[in-house]
Amino acid sequence: MKLTTLKPQIQPLRSTLPVVQPMSWRSDKQSSTARGYGYKWQQARAGYLAHHPLCVYCEREGRVTAATVVDHRVPHRGDMKLFWDKANWQSLCAAHHSRDKQREEARMGDVIDGHGLVREVPARPMVEK
Repeated sequence: MKLTTLKPQIQPLRSTLPVVQPMSWRSDKQSSTARGYGYKWQQARAGYLAHHPLCVYCEREGRVTAATVVDHRVPHRGDMKLFWDKANWQSLCAAHHSRDKQREEARMGDVIDGHGLVREVPARPMVEK
């Protein structure tokens, strides 16, 4: 008696959750290079990490961890002057950048206006330096 192979009957589900918030400055589908993260950024990032090799969050916690990400302390949201301001940069490990820093930015997304109401910060258009 010959055994036959059954075809799989379960199809993988596609995610229906949006990766980017609607009306986000990132929702325009630009490439990372078009958003400023091209060759010039890679060179600046490598130089910054060479001079600031440790994660600043880990240092605050009393740990020594190599940084792999150069993060913008204040989200630049397309403002190229803020993007290239080295005083706005900090070195982070991948874990802190993907966990704690993203949580902080999510909290910064809402601002209390002059009337005590919470409103979303409007996206800034890309501005060339």
